[in-house]
Amino acid sequence: MANIVKATLSVGGMTFISRILGFVRDMVIARLFGASAGADAFFVAFKIPNFFRRLFAEGAFSQAFVPVLAETKEHRGHEAVRHLVAAIGLRLGFILLILTLFGVFGASLWMTVFAPGFRSDPEKFALATAMLQLTFPYLLLISLVALSSALMNTYNKFAVPAFTPVWLNLVLIGCAIWLAPQLEEPVMALAWGVLLAGLVQLLFHLPFLWQMNLLPKPTLASDPGVGEVKRLMLPALFGVSVAQINLLVDTILASFLVTGSVSWLYYSDRLMEFPLGVFGVALATVVLPGLSKKAARADWAGFKRDLDFALKLVVLIALPAMLGLLLLAHPLLVTLFFYGEFTAFDALMSSQSLMAYSLGLLGFILVKVLAPAFYARKEMKTPVKIAVVALVSNIMLNLILIGPLAHVGLALATSISAMLNAGLLYYFLLKQGVFSLQTPWRAFLLQVSFGLIAMIAVILLINPEQQAWLAFNAWQRVSWLLGMIVLAMLAYLATMMVVGFRPRAFLRQLKAGKDKPENLDLT
Repeated sequence: MANIVKATLSVGGMTFISRILGFVRDMVIARLFGASAGADAFFVAFKIPNFFRRLFAEGAFSQAFVPVLAETKEHRGHEAVRHLVAAIGLRLGFILLILTLFGVFGASLWMTVFAPGFRSDPEKFALATAMLQLTFPYLLLISLVALSSALMNTYNKFAVPAFTPVWLNLVLIGCAIWLAPQLEEPVMALAWGVLLAGLVQLLFHLPFLWQMNLLPKPTLASDPGVGEVKRLMLPALFGVSVAQINLLVDTILASFLVTGSVSWLYYSDRLMEFPLGVFGVALATVVLPGLSKKAARADWAGFKRDLDFALKLVVLIALPAMLGLLLLAHPLLVTLFFYGEFTAFDALMSSQSLMAYSLGLLGFILVKVLAPAFYARKEMKTPVKIAVVALVSNIMLNLILIGPLAHVGLALATSISAMLNAGLLYYFLLKQGVFSLQTPWRAFLLQVSFGLIAMIAVILLINPEQQAWLAFNAWQRVSWLLGMIVLAMLAYLATMMVVGFRPRAFLRQLKAGKDKPENLDLT
């Protein structure tokens, strides 16, 4: 479990750098393009290949490939891993090439499917289609990066994959600032930036794969692991990516709403993705290989301990992050984006959808931690069934809530379905007997609750009115926001420690994994 903490901090640290640069990227885009028709077009054109990336590469493929890769590494050795990667690489690359060609030459069809509301605005539709022709090849490039990342993570080399998204942000920032003014349609620079970033990210990985002696040399020869990956991937294709499908459904429906709705959802989703990426994705990245190795060794006691520890970390970090986003939605949007073409109305609309998204943050992170507990055991049927329930629920809630709440209703529906997904995953883990809480939780939850109450009180007492945030200059917004966040975090941690929480003892005893349960009750 010490490895989980260390690796999560490493991945989280690198992801934190990426997310900060991501905010800079979005600030640049918001300043230059605001929530205009061009911004709406780009966000959809970027979301489509990103959807397939998360569905095929980081979603179904990684969840199916990592357990097989871990088992091959544990039982068959490094040469067998090289052969598996060579066989998988050729087949994955061929499928992605066909999909990419279909995406580029069928861009108008994809845009009709994923943003049908754009059809009512021919100019916006044509712009979005042209952008998609440039952004779709990103799927091929970044999926190969995902294959490389899975290899590195299995060998406990987490830093390079976690740092890789930094290049996307740097390239997009550069294109927005320097390329956009040179183009007849400036917003097209963002689409060119996505394509260039995919190439840069792939080239960044190659020296590290060569150093590990794992640079793929595609081969037509099959491998026993190929069939196993195929068998696991088909159900995982849907089950692991429900959150992404839900977000894409939001985009489809938002395309029918007023101009700006897609952008409002994008900016609020980006803020929600910050804690999800820095902590949730980082923890999930570390948890899956570890659980897969323990499952391959049939170390079920260690399996349960690692999962229990991961859940405690989720509660400790995700709950204050969720409440922080809920209470500070408007200050965050104003501080980061209320410049240039991004108006006060855009900030208000985006903050409302951010509040709705924040309610599901705990669910989003829990899904990323609980789903690997199934996939690590190559158990695909249960999460798929749960995913179907969550997806159907999301669509029904979308249709119910979009009328009275517009884009906010779409965000709220996504959050509710995420919580439902997480709750059902947890229930079936308990029911199947593969997991049970390993350490006392009652005292821990009380400590977290007292800390949250103190944090909420601090924010409510010192948070200025909305009009004051709009009147502040940039430095006043940043300093006031950072001051509130620091004070709220200190209040949270200090209050927890006053009522008995001891961080060092918490980590030390969880690291040991051998203490009796009663010794872990820190009250």
